Amino acid sequence: MSILVYTENWEGKFKKLSFELVTYARKVADQMGTEVVALSIGKVADDELSKLGAYGADKIFKAEDERLNVLINKAFSSVIAQAAEKAGANIVIFAHNFSGKALAPRVAVRMKAGAVTGVTAVPSSLEPFTVKKKVFTNKAFADVVVKSANKVLTLFQNSVGLEEKAGKAGIEAFTPALNDEDFKTRVLEVNKVTGKVLLTDAEIVVSGGRGMKSADNWGPLEELAGLLGGATACSRPVSDEGWRPHEEHVGQTGKIIAPNLYFALGISGAIQHLGGVSSSKCIVAVNTDKDAPIFEAADYGIVGDVQKVLPEFIAALKKLKEAQG
Repeated sequence: MSILVYTENWEGKFKKLSFELVTYARKVADQMGTEVVALSIGKVADDELSKLGAYGADKIFKAEDERLNVLINKAFSSVIAQAAEKAGANIVIFAHNFSGKALAPRVAVRMKAGAVTGVTAVPSSLEPFTVKKKVFTNKAFADVVVKSANKVLTLFQNSVGLEEKAGKAGIEAFTPALNDEDFKTRVLEVNKVTGKVLLTDAEIVVSGGRGMKSADNWGPLEELAGLLGGATACSRPVSDEGWRPHEEHVGQTGKIIAPNLYFALGISGAIQHLGGVSSSKCIVAVNTDKDAPIFEAADYGIVGDVQKVLPEFIAALKKLKEAQG
């Protein structure tokens, strides 16, 4: 037996999310006394692949067929299932992001595996196999028991801290059996946002709500995000009003994020919004209403007008940057 990890790459480079997956898989493998096999699909240089070994991978499969340079769910799920069979893996781990949530169910069907999405911790028990996940819009936890021999998990971002190991992983070319049926869906064009930090990748997110009062007041919020090297976001009422683009909407009905630091500026904290951001490691809230629900989830809170507090944030941050040179 072994554990297979699908390590997604972005234009040939791995991000923190992939290293988190390998770290998590290493922890589970240590519990089970088995090895970790990382799977990379697409063109990735060997020196980049070797980074996975630093976080606990024992072996790395690389599948570099030219047709796999663009994500096609049917083809990728076939590759992953074949890699699991070759590795003798009874557990396959994905990130709980858009690609992971699309691929995990397909792979689970192919492997006849029990699937748990949004896992937040290593198994509390191996017999029976029991893992924890968030439920009720992240207001509670559930211990899920998986009775099937094969298991598929998606790991919630920021659920484990990165742990580098001294190990070195062997890199092995993997050539899956592919057929034209796997590529019936064709990707004709890929348009990517450039020039700013992607919301789903951001370690820091600065988000505004109706307390910003109008679309014309977003300049200081964008300035703060720029100073912090973070992304901008908004609540659903803001995107519905057209103040900000819909791709910035975070919450249960928008993007679900888990940055290290989340600023909720002028956001009341409705349960739908908290359902998408409550996994943030640290939440800083500013609101005029001291009884706003956001303060129940926040690590730090300021009762005040965001229009007055935000310039103070910016001034303090600029002063700190100047002092640091």
